[in-house]
Amino acid sequence: MKKRIGLGTWSWGNKFFWNYQTSNDDDLRETFKEALKRGFNLIDTADSYGTGKLNGRSEELLGKFLLDTSSAQKKRIQIGTKLAPYPWRIGNKGFNKPFLKSLERLNNKLDIVQIHWSTAKYNPWQELQLLNNLCDLMDQGFNFQIGLSNIGPQRLKKIIQYLSKRDKKLKSVQIQYSLLSPDSKKQAKVKAICKENNIDFLAYSPLSFGILCIDPDKDEEKQNSFIRSLIFKNYKKSTTDLRRCIKKIAVSRSVSQAQVAINWCFYQGAIPLVGMRKKSQVIDISNVFKWDLNEKEFKILQQASQNCIKKMPSNPFSSL
Repeated sequence: MKKRIGLGTWSWGNKFFWNYQTSNDDDLRETFKEALKRGFNLIDTADSYGTGKLNGRSEELLGKFLLDTSSAQKKRIQIGTKLAPYPWRIGNKGFNKPFLKSLERLNNKLDIVQIHWSTAKYNPWQELQLLNNLCDLMDQGFNFQIGLSNIGPQRLKKIIQYLSKRDKKLKSVQIQYSLLSPDSKKQAKVKAICKENNIDFLAYSPLSFGILCIDPDKDEEKQNSFIRSLIFKNYKKSTTDLRRCIKKIAVSRSVSQAQVAINWCFYQGAIPLVGMRKKSQVIDISNVFKWDLNEKEFKILQQASQNCIKKMPSNPFSSL
């Protein structure tokens, strides 16, 4: 299977977690250009990316960068956004306005529209109505495919059946998926359903906020935000053995720890969505195209992951 990487853009506009500043925009433009140059063919964003007054900033930046992108490159890539099913976005037209706003911010380049999280736990009908809304938009002539995010296996099966009644299919499903992600049995079920139905299985947070990239034998580097520093401090000790295992493989391969963690996703047929803000990060990650984990390395990583008791927290909006 050909490897695919998605460029994640959650950090583009997020001050709280990623300490975004508008002065970062030139770096982000170079990141985008390098990603396209090196074969990344999926860009993942959301209408909720960007804190406070910067809401929608990620989509706006992508729209600007697309203005300087050749038509040939535009055809080769897919832009996927996620629309947030806020409580006030209800009914069969709840997504009409946010969809059109995202389309405008992205300069009419929008290939996949995903529901950002499942409403199954608090308003299951809202999710189904919004899916109907997306089907209606497709029937009206808007050219995009439907995706889901933060969905569990039980709900996923129901939605596949539900969409079939509208003669529609799911393009993609994205869930938290890494060596540190929780609910491995649940994730395996989602992945199996995706494979059975020819749905792209997207892995978000494959580096666990960067935890898997921390060298286990060096002092922690100063982080850009207070919240990330707290997370790293909280997970540093409990993940030491896992990170040592990752580093051992990285050293033997003369690659980065990030590449090892990303190739773990590839080994299982996932398309990792990797958040990047610098050209150098794109260059490093793109080198995963040049090598593959072998079975022995994969089993070692699996065992190290299972032995790591403390995992990342589950997304509270993920359905069963």
